[in-house]
Amino acid sequence: MINGLRLAVREWGPPDAPPVVLLHGLRGYSSTWRTLARTLAPSHRLIAVDQRGRGDSDWDPGRNYYTDSYLADLEGVVDSLGLTRFHLIGHSMGGTTSYVYAAKHPTRLAALIIEDIAPGSSARGAGAERIVAEMAALPREFATWGEARAYWRKSRPMLSAEAIEQRMAESLREDAKGRIAWRYDAEGISHTRIAPNPQRIVDLWPAVEALRVPTLVIRGERSDFCAADTVREMTRRNSNISSVTVAGASHYVHDDAPIPYAQHVGRFLAAHPLGSS
Repeated sequence: MINGLRLAVREWGPPDAPPVVLLHGLRGYSSTWRTLARTLAPSHRLIAVDQRGRGDSDWDPGRNYYTDSYLADLEGVVDSLGLTRFHLIGHSMGGTTSYVYAAKHPTRLAALIIEDIAPGSSARGAGAERIVAEMAALPREFATWGEARAYWRKSRPMLSAEAIEQRMAESLREDAKGRIAWRYDAEGISHTRIAPNPQRIVDLWPAVEALRVPTLVIRGERSDFCAADTVREMTRRNSNISSVTVAGASHYVHDDAPIPYAQHVGRFLAAHPLGSS
């Protein structure tokens, strides 16, 4: 139990290999990292967390789906696993938590990799508006698996048929009435994304400017969420930050371009082993 909730963790790779902690995005789950694991697992211990309200982790009855809660969960998970030093990778919402953790615990990390999120991404712009609209219009359930499949195909047109089936298996379940429902707290998470408590919204600039950890920001060329100008400003303000743009990829870089994504991740981790400062 971490902060009163049971948080599920999925692992790949040798238990004695250098650990890499993985944090998924707003509507993600731990197995979203499966493709990356195929590349990294032979030489790394990958630890992916089902963040509160998602996957096999408990839903939060208090709907504390905010960065401060995710940060406390991450701190609890890595401490419970005995991780004194590790690499950290976060996508979107998971990237927000990763920025804040890295700024707070710089000596715990050998390297930080952020996928497609920057200061202001969640607050404004086409991507933020798209996600709020998607959450507001999200069906709470589907009558059939075919209906659910059609929804996934429309919302993520770049995914292969195999990837669609994988996401359906991981993100949906059939309830006792035969309806197809989400495996995450869609109502609670939607509520905190659409009408958040303003006092719990995080400004990422202080964390970005405070980073003392080697940091790579991976941005999708077609991203509507992570502004290229903002990423350039990040690298200008903090010399510990570098960036790369992946051609053809949207906000979901690890899905849209898994091979170049894994190559960028692998090279950065190799350049910053656990023993480095």
